[in-house]
Amino acid sequence: MREVNGDNDAQDEFVGPDEGEGRPKMLRHLRRRHVIFAGLFVLILVVGFGCWLALRAFEAKSNLEAARNSAQQAKDALLDGDTDGAAKHADDAHSHAQHARDATHSVPWNIASAVPWIGDPFTTGQEISDVVVGLATDVLQPAATVGAVLSPDHLLQGNRVDVQVLRDREPELSTLAAAATKLNENAQAISDPKYVSLLSDARSQLQDQTANVADLLDNTALAARIVPSMMGADGTRTYFMAFQTNAEARGTGGLLGGFGLLRFDNGTATVDTLASNRDLDGASASVDLGREFTEMYGFTNPTTDFRNSNLSSHFPYAAQIWKSMWAERTGMNVDGVIALDPVALSYVLGAVGSVRMPDGEVITKDNVVELTESTAYSRFPNDQVARKNYLQDIASEVVRKITGRVESPQELLDALGKAVGERRIAVWSSVPAEQELLEETPLAHVVPDDPAPYAGVVINNLGGNKLDYYLRRQIEYVADGCSAETRNSTVTIRLSNEAPKTGLPEYVAAAPGIRPDIPLDVPRGAMVTSVRLVATTGATLTSALVDGQQVPVFSGTERGHPSFEVQLGIPPGQSGVLSFRLSEPTSAGAARVPVQPLIDTVEPKVSVPQCSG
Repeated sequence: MREVNGDNDAQDEFVGPDEGEGRPKMLRHLRRRHVIFAGLFVLILVVGFGCWLALRAFEAKSNLEAARNSAQQAKDALLDGDTDGAAKHADDAHSHAQHARDATHSVPWNIASAVPWIGDPFTTGQEISDVVVGLATDVLQPAATVGAVLSPDHLLQGNRVDVQVLRDREPELSTLAAAATKLNENAQAISDPKYVSLLSDARSQLQDQTANVADLLDNTALAARIVPSMMGADGTRTYFMAFQTNAEARGTGGLLGGFGLLRFDNGTATVDTLASNRDLDGASASVDLGREFTEMYGFTNPTTDFRNSNLSSHFPYAAQIWKSMWAERTGMNVDGVIALDPVALSYVLGAVGSVRMPDGEVITKDNVVELTESTAYSRFPNDQVARKNYLQDIASEVVRKITGRVESPQELLDALGKAVGERRIAVWSSVPAEQELLEETPLAHVVPDDPAPYAGVVINNLGGNKLDYYLRRQIEYVADGCSAETRNSTVTIRLSNEAPKTGLPEYVAAAPGIRPDIPLDVPRGAMVTSVRLVATTGATLTSALVDGQQVPVFSGTERGHPSFEVQLGIPPGQSGVLSFRLSEPTSAGAARVPVQPLIDTVEPKVSVPQCSG
């Protein structure tokens, strides 16, 4: 008989063998159930968090896209002078941007962005939404308000620009421009989203958009600073207005074919003293443009022969020569110089309408270039005086139309903008402070004196004829990467002579040359052309090839840039390919390839990596 030694032992007497083994199993089963429930709970949390985050991501994506689209529409409306539309689209952009910002700064988004590496795209999304909110709130909405006052229809009444309201609004415009510039800096600093290409595209699009808006407002503020004074807000201003003939190429565009005096009195423009270039025969300019200029161009007598006064593409040189020539001839000191060409006039006629000559001939946007650059030479093949009088009459009627009442200020502004974009209008001021501001704009046509990549291709007609009406150009600038202090680059120029082989007047197709004492002996209709490359500061020439064959080069310096010139002849119906192979410094900044304004419109191909400083 067993002895009972306590409660435990007594209890043990009543526990069967099956029950003793069941307790651990039950405990393990309960633990497994707890683990499963915990796992399911975590899974539900993860799925829920993911759904929450996905919902926020969808809200952010759709609202950011809508905000960017509305912002672009607001900018376009501002450019079109549609201030009501600009205000509406700016409000829409603000609303969508705020919703996007709320989504990208929500709890799940903040948690996700805190995870190393994985959270990079979420951080990028937050930065993008912040910039879009700033674009709408700090830039586009106030810009729409200012734009209501500065719309073309408000600024231009009849034939007078309200220069005072432009001056009054300058502080607001400068403040807006500063805000846009700061916002653009923030946009350029948006972090890389790493593995999410969709956000990379969104970042790039936003960076382009803010850069465009910043440029627009900066240029508008700049115009408000400079236009009132230049248009006579503080007293009458007088400008030498040059008409360039692209049919005979010169560095600034074309030969000085005619000119007039443009006056501004408190925003109202008038033009008089229209004359042909023969009125400058024998005039001389008393200007010193420096040793480099004299070494490059002095042998062509640019200060005493107006035909060679603008061989350089640096417009201030030609402007100062023309101003001095006019002062020597008349005793009048103009306040500046403006140059334009027949293509620019065609754009303007498209905005203001055609003109009718006294004999009934109608000058339109479609025929003014051909009439002035080609037909006039066939119509008056042997009578230069009659031809120049005819061209002067056309210029007089067109100018009278332009300076009269403007029915559609916005169309005129668009036409002028197109001409400026193609470098067909150039402006120089004799007031140093104004000229300094002008050189921040595309109107100045200066050869820059900085080290950024540069390829200025300059064509000058050496034949003294009008064959460049038939010249067609292609330009390409390519360079290696940024890994070394110097890199190889190539500038390739293809020139085609599309002149007919027969039927052209002698004045158009012969080649007397630009200096009587240096006659030329070339086939009729052949172009005799100087092609000069103004290259990146510090660049050296490796070789120059014409159709694959090495050719001699004339070297010089233009405003600190090395200059390489090749002279070649191109028979009618033929083409030539000129390549400059260079070694140039790997300089910071975007590559610039200014296009000389001739008859054709050129879109250069540029494959030059942008290097950092």
